[in-house]
Amino acid sequence: MFVRARDAEGRTFVHRRTPQKLVFPSLYDMFVGGVVGAGESYDDAALREAEEELGVTGLPRPRFLFKFLYDDGAGRTWWSAVYEVRCELPVRPQVEEVEWYGFLTEAEIEERLAEWEWVPDGLAAYERLRRTEAG
Repeated sequence: MFVRARDAEGRTFVHRRTPQKLVFPSLYDMFVGGVVGAGESYDDAALREAEEELGVTGLPRPRFLFKFLYDDGAGRTWWSAVYEVRCELPVRPQVEEVEWYGFLTEAEIEERLAEWEWVPDGLAAYERLRRTEAG
């Protein structure tokens, strides 16, 4: 599950994962999120994960955007839900999870797509999100 967190100016929270992460270490991501727990709804997981990863409490409930089937081309596929949330609170990302972070404009993200190495499933979610927004 992916949650795009945007600040009051509409910029997107982007971060670089720590080298110690087991999955996709040191890669960049424009989403926060994670795995839905057993018995947990996607909506509840989106709020929980956003608050945990941003290091805040009291976020509004993330807005569901769409679901898609991610396929890495190597036989690994899973359903992913994409959400969006407004975060106007000061963020305090978990230091064991996040090495660097910032709020970037869409133009800044687009500039860095070819420069930075991105989490592949997050990049797939971002590409689908941009197509959805383009209408």
